[in-house]
Amino acid sequence: MNDITRLASTVLQPGFDGISLPDWLRRALGAGLGGVLLWDRNVATPAQVTGLTAAVHAENPHALVAVDEEGGDVTRLESTTGSSWPSHAALGVVDDVGLTRAVAGGIGRDLSAGGIDLNYAPVADVNSNPDNPVIGVRSFGADPHLVAAHTAAFVAGMQAWGVAACAKHFPGHGDTSVDSHRGLPVVDADTDALAAGALVPFRAAIAAGVRAVMSAHIVLPALDSVPATLSRRVLTGLLREELGFDGLVVTDAVEMAAIKKTYGLAEGAVRALAAGADVVCIGGWRDAQTTLTRLTEAIEAAVRNGRLTEDRLAEAARRVRQVAEWTARGRTSGPSAGRDDRAAGLAAARRALRVTGVPTPLPAAPHVIELSPRMNAQVGRHTGWRMTAALTGLLPGTVGRRWDGPPSNLAATVAEAAGRPLVIAVRDAHRHGWIAAAVHDLLRTRPDAMVVEMGLPHSDVPDCRTHIATYGAAAVSSLAAAEVLAGRRGDTVQPVDTGSI
Repeated sequence: MNDITRLASTVLQPGFDGISLPDWLRRALGAGLGGVLLWDRNVATPAQVTGLTAAVHAENPHALVAVDEEGGDVTRLESTTGSSWPSHAALGVVDDVGLTRAVAGGIGRDLSAGGIDLNYAPVADVNSNPDNPVIGVRSFGADPHLVAAHTAAFVAGMQAWGVAACAKHFPGHGDTSVDSHRGLPVVDADTDALAAGALVPFRAAIAAGVRAVMSAHIVLPALDSVPATLSRRVLTGLLREELGFDGLVVTDAVEMAAIKKTYGLAEGAVRALAAGADVVCIGGWRDAQTTLTRLTEAIEAAVRNGRLTEDRLAEAARRVRQVAEWTARGRTSGPSAGRDDRAAGLAAARRALRVTGVPTPLPAAPHVIELSPRMNAQVGRHTGWRMTAALTGLLPGTVGRRWDGPPSNLAATVAEAAGRPLVIAVRDAHRHGWIAAAVHDLLRTRPDAMVVEMGLPHSDVPDCRTHIATYGAAAVSSLAAAEVLAGRRGDTVQPVDTGSI
């Protein structure tokens, strides 16, 4: 293998299928592949994850094992059970930076115990668009300075355990109305607005010593005509030169539609590296081996024809090695955090609840109707809600029905709940007309029903006896809401009036 091929391998980070290393990936790691990205499909048990990461490091001690473990709705290690840690939005509502640091430390402890080096969190986006289809509860909030404070706290808590944090999605995905997994968002903000808003949390992350920053597949016409991931003006001019970041720059997954459908995988990878990215993230897995070969060859060809300099590629590989060496020094071994260690997660979820109305305890095991919109691609395919399960644990005999689209026969659904208390669990009802309509119709028939909003609440709270906002669908958030509904509150919740949501 020549030097250019090894350098090209170092800057690529594919996902893969299965709970053990496939042979092709073992060979690639042995030949210098710089890292792998874990998904829920790679996770079975804590011991299996530890064994898997040990196998990666045995093939290449300098390989980075990365994961998206944000807490809240985006979890890989706990995709089948729901996260033990609340969403960024819940932490932002509580607004206790010490608690945010403790939660990040708990996540970092789990990842470090599992041999994971790099976590694609925190989300440093300022969610200034309440209709944002991809950020939402993944953001600490809509105030740049609040987001900045909690971003810095999360970085500190995570990195205290020797796990590199990664602030995303630079220079800010919070003011978009398009999901970059499905299209190419455009943010029409001038440079002054960016400096006073979206960039504030990234400055705080850099000041806190964040080891990595992930780029966003968004176009900002005030800066460039191409997506930030492919823009030298954004990645080198703004991030490196103006903000002074000298750590690892990682692309968001290049097979997302914003890149793949506009530039193509190979072209996107080459242009990202030339712009200043150090790691090209390949989240897909179905053709991972073929894609890895194709991108390696494209990078080699770009060096030969002068589109990408060998010095730029070597610089990127050097930054990968630097982070790998940093995490290796802080890597720990042993079992992941136990239940007692997760107290901060449940405490935060309880404190984040906002209750409108009087939460009279349910007199009996309820019927739960879950109205779920299509989730964005970042939420794992196996990660479901836990509202029915959480209530069942407190009130045995609870039953539930889930609708992933407009209920086909709402009258029949209501009839199923006859004789039982009714709980309606929703997510981002204000963004989905069919959910808002279904809630309205259900409350007209069952005005005694209680509504649990598990996404971002809206000022237009439905007229119901009790409305609970959890700010995310983590398992601990479901449990905190279930405690209120069952009259078994484990901590003080915050009552609010309609106008304060």
